[in-house]
Amino acid sequence: KALERAGVDVFFGEPDLKVHAKLTMLARQEHSVTRRYVHIGTGNYHASNASNYEDVGLFTADAEIGADVADLFNAVTARTKPVSFRKLLVGPWFLRDGLMRELDAVTTAARAGDRARIRLKVNAVADPGIIDALYAAAAAGAKVEIVARGICVLRSGFPTRNVRITVRSVLGRFLEHSRLFTFEAGDRTSTWIGSADLMPRNLDRRVEVLAPIESPRLRAEIGDLFDTLLADTRFSWQLEHDGSWSRTAPEPGEPPVSAQEVLMHRAREGAGRA
Repeated sequence: KALERAGVDVFFGEPDLKVHAKLTMLARQEHSVTRRYVHIGTGNYHASNASNYEDVGLFTADAEIGADVADLFNAVTARTKPVSFRKLLVGPWFLRDGLMRELDAVTTAARAGDRARIRLKVNAVADPGIIDALYAAAAAGAKVEIVARGICVLRSGFPTRNVRITVRSVLGRFLEHSRLFTFEAGDRTSTWIGSADLMPRNLDRRVEVLAPIESPRLRAEIGDLFDTLLADTRFSWQLEHDGSWSRTAPEPGEPPVSAQEVLMHRAREGAGRA
């Protein structure tokens, strides 16, 4: 109501289809062409969240991503089912199938003896189909690394099946909230960010968006983020084969390393150079 009083047109989508995606689009007339600028994030547009949550976002003028976001806004406001998207993985229509294609590609690469690795950072891992695909990838020889802040029902009681699966949970000053996905299959690497956790409700019953990170520099930054989180020896816990969690510790004689402190230091350095 406050937005409407301020002159904003507020639209409501389907009552039974929660919009969980975090999207902003600005369309601007430049010369004779309309250009779209899009922000796709992992976190809410909320001042309190921004101060206390860890999140990432992509700001882009990519024409195909802009067209995808425009199509999604039109579908939600008109309450229609979208036919397809160019680059984005959008739930509940195409997200699950897109993730399964990525997982299958890594599994195929592993079976062929090629480079094969899956890296996931999510709030929750609780979807049976995704978990089965992760087990299949690991059984084929792929390395699976998961950073899960909350729920993780991936079973660790099958060491012969998932010896190549590592699950960590990182705590700290900020709530780990970003959702990041990297799939390495042979010579191909695909990286995604977005709003979806690996739960049936997110994949099948909500409007969620994952965006591809196509810049090599940005993909490398996300790779560094994974490396930093998995190297935390101060505020992280590891899921063991028996289902218990054990706190990680530095090697004897080494100081503990906090991933969030390392990332904050990098962010301050980057801001100073900007």
